[in-house]
Amino acid sequence: MQTGELSPRAREAAIAAMSGGAELDVVVVGGGVVGAGCALDAVTRGLSVGMVEMRDWASGTSSRSSKLLHGGLRYLEMLEFGLVREALRERGLILQRLAPHLARPVPFLYPLRHHGWERAYVSAGLVLYDTMAIAGGCGRSLPGHRQLTRRAALPGCPALRKDTLVGAVQYFDAQVDDARHTMFLVRTAAAYGAHVASRARVVGFLREGGRVTGVRVRDLEHDREFDVRARQVINATGVWTDDTQALVGERGQFKIRASKGVHIVVPRDRIQSSTGIILRTATSVLFVIPWNRHWIIGTTDSAWTLDKAHPAASRTDIDYLLGEVNKVLTTPLQRSDVEGVYAGLRPLLAGESDVTSKLSREHSVASPVPGLVVVAGGKYTTYRVMAADAVDAAVHGLGGTVPPSCTDQVPLVGAEGFAVLWNRRHTLAAESGLHVARIEHLLRRYGSLIHEVLDLIRADPSLGEPVPGADEYLRAEIAYATSHEGARHVEDVLTRRTRISIETFDRGIKALPTTAAIMAGVLGWSAEQTEREVAHYRLRVEAERASQEQPDDETADAKRLGAPDVVPLAHQAA
Repeated sequence: MQTGELSPRAREAAIAAMSGGAELDVVVVGGGVVGAGCALDAVTRGLSVGMVEMRDWASGTSSRSSKLLHGGLRYLEMLEFGLVREALRERGLILQRLAPHLARPVPFLYPLRHHGWERAYVSAGLVLYDTMAIAGGCGRSLPGHRQLTRRAALPGCPALRKDTLVGAVQYFDAQVDDARHTMFLVRTAAAYGAHVASRARVVGFLREGGRVTGVRVRDLEHDREFDVRARQVINATGVWTDDTQALVGERGQFKIRASKGVHIVVPRDRIQSSTGIILRTATSVLFVIPWNRHWIIGTTDSAWTLDKAHPAASRTDIDYLLGEVNKVLTTPLQRSDVEGVYAGLRPLLAGESDVTSKLSREHSVASPVPGLVVVAGGKYTTYRVMAADAVDAAVHGLGGTVPPSCTDQVPLVGAEGFAVLWNRRHTLAAESGLHVARIEHLLRRYGSLIHEVLDLIRADPSLGEPVPGADEYLRAEIAYATSHEGARHVEDVLTRRTRISIETFDRGIKALPTTAAIMAGVLGWSAEQTEREVAHYRLRVEAERASQEQPDDETADAKRLGAPDVVPLAHQAA
C-alpha cells in the first residue's frame, strides 16, 4: 500500500480527478475526523470517493479537543451505557490495531473528598468502565483501576494539597494528537485511492430535480471553481452542518448547537505529578492531562453562537480553569505560567436542555433529500462508528451490493511495523546519528513512516537540527509536513502538524522565520508570499492574545476577528 502522500502535486491530481466529469460514488464534505473517517470507510468498501475541506485538515473541532480517547466516565452517570461501551471498544481498537503509533495510555488520579460512600460510588463506576472495556472485544488494552489511600496517592502526585483528598482512585484512558490522527486518516484514505483536497470549499450543491447529484467547489488556493458529480454526498461538517445544509435549500432534520471548550497549556514542571488528574467541578469535570513536556488543562463547556472558524477564549475562560485547578494544587498556577490557549467547538445535537453539558454526545445520521446524507453529533473517540453509519446510509442510496464496513481491520498508514521499529529504536538512533529520545519522538508522530523523515535528513543534514524556539521538533518535520502531510500555510504547520503554537510561551514567533523559509523551499513561495505568511501568523498571534484579555465572549470574538484568514493571502499569491 502507498503512504498517501499529501503533496501539492497530489492535491492537483485529486482536483483534476474530481472535476474531470466522471461521476464518483461518494463525495464527502468536511475534513475533520468524521469526514476523514467517512472517506476511509467508503474507499475501503471499494467505492470511488472524493473529499473536500474548506480549510486545513482537522482545522475545526478535530484539532481542538482534550486529545483523549475515552469512554466518558460521566456518561455512566447519565446512564448512557451504550455510548460508553461503544467508545471503550473504539479506544481499544485505536490503541491496539488502528493507530498504535499515534495513541498511548495515560493514567489519571481521581482524588476522593469524602470517606465511605464516595469511594464505593466511584469504584462501582470504574469496575463497570473496566468491565465494558474488556467486553468490547479488544481484551485488556489498558491496566485496570487501583484503589489508593492518601498516603499512597501523594507520592505520585505531590502537587495535590493534602487537605483536598482523603484517598484516591487511579484509572487509565488513552490520548492522541487529534489533528495528526485526523491527517493520518486522510492519508490512509488517499493511499487506498480517495481523491482528497483541502482549502476547497463547497459553495453549492448540484441538483437534478429533487436529487442532490454533487457539489460545486471553489479552490481557495487558486480562486477557481469546479463541479464534483457524485451519486451520494455525505455532509460531515460538524458545527457547520446547519450552514452547509442551508446550501441545499432544504430544511434539516436536526439542529446543531455549538459548545465551546477552552484548554490551557502549561509547562510540565509547573505541576509535580507523574499522573494526570481528573477533578469534579460544579458543572462538569476538569482534566489535567500530561502532554509531552507540558500539561493540558480543560475544559469549559458553554454555548457559543459567534464565529465558528476561530472561537475565542476570553480572560474569564482562562481564569475559570486556573481557579478550578488551583483549588487542589500546593503551588497555584499564575497567568504567567500559561504557554498556550486553544478553544474548540463541540457539535452537539440540539435538545430540550438549555445547558450544553447536558446535551447528548450521541450522533445521528439522516438523508433529508435523495442523494444527500448528513451525519452530526458524536464524540471524537467514536468517529469510526459515525463514519460507518453515514456510509451505510449512502450505500442504501446507491443500491446494489456493497461490502460492509471493514475499517475496524484497517490500520492507518504508519501503524504496520511500528512495534518492531519501537523495539529497534536504539539501532535507528545509532544509524541516523540522532539521540534515541529524538527517535522515540519521531516514532510516536510518524510510526513506520519515520524512514521518510530520516531520508530527508540524510539528503540534507541541516534538517536534523532542532527548530529555533521549539527544540522539541526537528527542521525535517517542517519540511515533511509541507511535502507529505498537506500543510499549505505556516499556521497549518505551527498549529496542527506540530503544536508549537500552544507549546511555547511566544506562541511560535521564534520558530516562525525558520518554518516559513523551509516551507517556501518546498512550495516555491516568492519572497513576497513568504513575508505575507509571516505577517499573517504574527497578526493571528496578536489577535489571539488580545482576545484572551477580554472579559466575555463577544469582546473576545471581536478581537480574534481582527486577524484576517489565511485564504486572502493565497488569492494575493495566485
